[in-house]
Amino acid sequence: MAREIALPLELEEERPEPRRRWRRLLETGRRHPLGVFGLFCVSLLFFCGIFADLIVPYDPISVIRNTQTYGSLAKDIDAKDTRLVIANPKVETGTNFNIDDERMTVVTVLPPVAVGTQIIVQRGSSAAPHATGTVLKIDEALPLAKPSWSHPFGTDHNARDVFSRVIFGARISLLIGLVAISTGVTAGALLGIISGYFGKIVDTIIQRGVDILLAFPAVVLLLAIITVIGDEDSAVRKFLAKNTPLPEREFIGIPNFLDVTIVALAIGLAVAVFTTRVVRGAVLSIKENVYVDAARAMGASDIRIMRRHIFPNVVALVVILGSVLLPVAILAEATISFLGIGVPIPTPSWGADLSDEKSRQLMLEGYWWPVFFPGFALSLVVLGFNMVGDAFRDLSDPRLRGSGLGGGGGGGGGGGGPI
Repeated sequence: MAREIALPLELEEERPEPRRRWRRLLETGRRHPLGVFGLFCVSLLFFCGIFADLIVPYDPISVIRNTQTYGSLAKDIDAKDTRLVIANPKVETGTNFNIDDERMTVVTVLPPVAVGTQIIVQRGSSAAPHATGTVLKIDEALPLAKPSWSHPFGTDHNARDVFSRVIFGARISLLIGLVAISTGVTAGALLGIISGYFGKIVDTIIQRGVDILLAFPAVVLLLAIITVIGDEDSAVRKFLAKNTPLPEREFIGIPNFLDVTIVALAIGLAVAVFTTRVVRGAVLSIKENVYVDAARAMGASDIRIMRRHIFPNVVALVVILGSVLLPVAILAEATISFLGIGVPIPTPSWGADLSDEKSRQLMLEGYWWPVFFPGFALSLVVLGFNMVGDAFRDLSDPRLRGSGLGGGGGGGGGGGGPI
């Protein structure tokens, strides 16, 4: 009877245990530190845009006022009295204050008496009697206050809190960017697929229209679009006001919501022009594949071929275009606001705050904070999107994995790409 002999198996190469997901994320972040920084900037934009109402310490369009007290009346006065006795006084000659709704000016400060300090005041035509204990105070606006704990970014020349406007401006930028990209990229992809698939006269009509629009500089094209559809009597505005639930006034904390939406749609139209040309080029290549000819030979309709075979192959390109053009749309809003035709005043917007002529004049006099912080926020967001795009390119392109090119800065060898 044959005996079974156990032969030793060759030792297999030890394989390291799969790294946990968090370790893989940390390793990817280590190889792409600029991408992590960009992701932080983009996340901060979304966080501020979504939770702006909870973050802002002040109303971004309200005037910041400061109330100062100067003591209280120690004796009653009637409408004709100009000599007041003040308890706990903090006044000097020339001080202005209010008692109830009456404004007074200190003319002379007299020596103190037993119950307080005597002052001679100048009263206006609205003089009225006031009772003992009424507080002397003044409520003044705080224009151009320097950055402090109560106002981290200071106040502008209209006495509005710059920090609150910068935070709330993230919501405006995010809304405009998302609306412009969702409408522009969708419309551009649809036109690009139709143009590239059908060709001939359809392609000629669409592409000649795209050529006409692309012949204009981007800023000029935006100016023309907003001039046409942003007018008070434009057909687009009337249609949106009457046939859509978009409110004309305030919505989700954004004043003049309809005007902001029209600006976003105008930017989206400009985005659609560029998207149409890019998607068309991809479709021209895809429709020559064998599986498209096979589907056509089996009797599939044009709509089915575009829906089942063309669109799934360009959807990745459409998503990439949306991510690339989102910061461009945000920058476009700032550009047209800088030119004075963007979101209406006093809507908090980075571009509008940068374009304020009074703030730019005061910047030359040393009041830099009303212009610096909105510009810094805008630059940070655009830089963050670019860094995220570079990191995504490095991660998705096998030729750049582990090469140290782009924003990755990865290791050296052939198989050392991020997992």
